[in-house]
This record gives sequence, structure tokens and C-alpha cells, in this order.
Amino acid sequence: MEFGTKEISMIVEQVLKNLEENNLISTKKTSNSDLYSDKGDYGVFERVEDAIDAAYEAQKIYLDNFKIKDRQRLIAAIRKVSIENAETLARMIVEESKMGRVEDKVKKHLAVIENTPGPECLTTDAITGDGGLMIEEYAPFGLIGAITPVTNPTETIINNTISMISGGNGIVFNVHPSAKKVCAYCLQFINKTIIENGGPANLITMVKEPTMETCNIITQSPKVRLMVGTGGMGMVNSLLRSGKKTIGAGAGNPPVIVDETADIKKAAKDIYYGASFDNNLLCLAEKEVFVLEEVANDFIYNMVDEGAFLLNGAQLEAITNLVLKYENGKYDINKKWVGQDAGKMLEAIGITGKSDTRLLICDVPYDNPFVLLEQLMPVLPIVRCKNLNQAIDYAMIAESGNRHTASMFSKNVDNMTRFARKIETTIFVKNGCTLEGVGIGGEGYTTMTIAGPTGEGITCAKSFTRRRRCMLADGGLRII
Repeated sequence: MEFGTKEISMIVEQVLKNLEENNLISTKKTSNSDLYSDKGDYGVFERVEDAIDAAYEAQKIYLDNFKIKDRQRLIAAIRKVSIENAETLARMIVEESKMGRVEDKVKKHLAVIENTPGPECLTTDAITGDGGLMIEEYAPFGLIGAITPVTNPTETIINNTISMISGGNGIVFNVHPSAKKVCAYCLQFINKTIIENGGPANLITMVKEPTMETCNIITQSPKVRLMVGTGGMGMVNSLLRSGKKTIGAGAGNPPVIVDETADIKKAAKDIYYGASFDNNLLCLAEKEVFVLEEVANDFIYNMVDEGAFLLNGAQLEAITNLVLKYENGKYDINKKWVGQDAGKMLEAIGITGKSDTRLLICDVPYDNPFVLLEQLMPVLPIVRCKNLNQAIDYAMIAESGNRHTASMFSKNVDNMTRFARKIETTIFVKNGCTLEGVGIGGEGYTTMTIAGPTGEGITCAKSFTRRRRCMLADGGLRII
């Protein structure tokens, strides 16, 4: 469904109203103390060293002077201002990065704003007995260095900010250069909101011109206690070699299996929606489908019925030559076409009148490059399989050990369990769109940092804290 400015504004207004009615946001502001004078341009610095120093000092002030209830108040204000800017951010991202769809980016922003947990997930564990009282609490790391992607730039900033400052941390961001303007805009209005609500200036910062060098400076700084990377595996592996504790969210190439027992119409509807959402930029979006031969024709028919464009042999060859490149004996992504509209691709190969097309599909063998590459484009390969064993084998080849996301449509619980055990992904969705795996249309909270490579999984405030134990001996506080 397409949304215009009026429809998007109505959605944003309704979300604000719902949050206010449930006391999750407040319009009340408190005056900022003179202790917290701003430096830089509301968190944006020319020198990365200054960004690190400012966030490091702000985090110490934050930890010493602000209680959990203060964190809750600041986060409520951040949610409110982020909702008010959701449409602006979505449009700025598309304008600057030239990727994705405005209406879908609005939905992503609202998901992380509404569904990212705050300090409420930092529950204290307590054990009392004859030997005393033991409590374990979640304490901040201190200053976190966060690397963010171009695919979800400000969505990740908002998500990380809510999670990380809920845990009492400060953050210095190294954002993707292709989204640096919109990221600076987002970071600045969050900083202004923190200051207006009595919080310390520069609790989150970034360098104005991010590069690999600025990333390395952040990684090597002794003031940075934890590195968090959201993006490709090359970046994650680089952070893991830094010697610092790292939380890494890497690549995914999520396979979907559709077996002979599935509700084919529902499978086609959900897969079409997920694979076409924001031009397939989300790393957890459906990237290839393995469908059992006996229901393959029915599935493809229903995909076309949903609005997908089925490429014939000549068209597939033309699209392959357009959006992929063949070098040194293998295919790779032509980055020029990442996140572009399917209609634009069709126009580029001479097919006109299809500008509203959201998804291209193709009937291909399991070793086709569109199956094996995480292409982040609205091109969905469909592979026919003789049986479930073959579908699982092909799916594991395509997923290539990323252990990120997978899904299956089936009415056979044993089949779904079998695939889930084999694929071992962080997210496994049964009979639904993979977006539901991060709370977009499904249950559970939302995150843009899905830390599969380092094991934290779906991250929240708890992920960015240290467990600390406090012991009161000799009977503790027992009164019996």
C-alpha cells in the first residue's frame, strides 16, 4: 500500500496520541543546568577525538547525576521528537542515499521508536539466604563506539540511542558516509531534546565527516569500552580484531522454504510484502525462496497475483547484467542498484509502464547468483525443490552460515522444527513475514542491531551493560 504525505502525517499523529494516552511520552520539559553547556554543533564534531572526549565526559555526568527515572524521562522525550521527525527522516534518507521507499522507511522508524525497550528490561536479580543478600544489576560499560549502516541509518541511531542510554552509556557514532547528513540531523535533534529535558549535552556524538580512519580512531581509543557494529561481515570482523569487546550485527541472506502443506496464498502475500519492503534493504528480509515442486506453479501464480513481475529468460539475463557484475570468475553486486525500485530496473532494460512494480521474481536453479548473493534489491529468486531434504540443503548453501534469519511456510510442525534445527538462525519465523521477527507486525521488541555473529541476538538495553554483583553478608536484610 502506498502512502502520501497526508496518510503518513495521520499515522504519526495517531502514534503520538497512543503513546501520550499510555503515559509513554510527556511534553513536559525541564530547564537545563548550566553544568551542561553544549560543545560542538549539538553532538556533531569536526574532529573525531573531540567527539570521543565530549561523549566520554557527558557519560560520566549522566552516570553520576541521573537516576533510572531520569533515563525514562529522557527516553520518553526522545521517542516523541523522533516520531515528529519520522517522515522527515524517511524523505531525507531516500534523498541522500538514493535507496528505498519513503513510506516503508516511515514504518521502520515508527517500529524502532515505539518498540525499542527502555530501562524497564534492566531487572535486578536477588537471592537471599542465611549467608546474606546477593543482588546482580546491569551497569553501563561507559562510552560505546557504534558503527551504523546506510541501509537503516537513522533507524539504527534511534534504536541504539534508546537501548544504550537506557543502560547508562554514552555513544560516539561513526555513521555511513552516504547518510552522514541525515544522521547529523537526527543526532542533533536528539541532543537538543536531551538538553531541553535537563540531560547532559553530547551524550551522543558523531564526527561530521566519517571515514575508515575515524572509525579506527574510535576503535583504538582507551575511552571507548565497547564497540557495536551494524552492517556487513567485513566491518564486524574488523571490529572483532580490535581487541575490544564487540557486539556485531553482520550480513544475512535469509532463505524461505514453502512446503506442500503450506497455505500458498498466505505464503505468497507475506513473502511478497517482506521481500519488497523498502526495496529489500533490511538484512532480515526474504532473499530467496525454496518451494517444493508440487506447489511451485501455484506459488508463482499467487506471487504474480500479488503484484510481482515474473521475469522470462531474456529479461532475467538483462536484469542480471544490469544489477550484478561479473569479475574474476564470479558475480558480485553492482552497488549502484542496491535498494532501487523494481520499476526502475524494468525501465532500464526497456520495459515501460511498470513504474509501480515493487518486486521482480525469477524461476532459477539453486546456484544462480541471485540465490547465493545477499543483493539487497527487490529481485527474489524462486528455486524448485524435489523434496524437503533438498530444500533444506539448498537453503543452508544460500544462507552460508550467517545464522541470521530464515523462515518457513508449512502446516507440518515437524518440518518447521527440522529446518529450524538445521539452519540455526538468530531469527526463525514460521508462517509469517520475516519483518515480524523484529516486531514489525509481530510480537516482541524491535532492533536494528541483530547481533548474530557475536551471539547477543536481538539486542536491547541489557545487551549493552555489564552484570555486576553486590553481596551483603552475615544474614543480609533477612527478618525471619
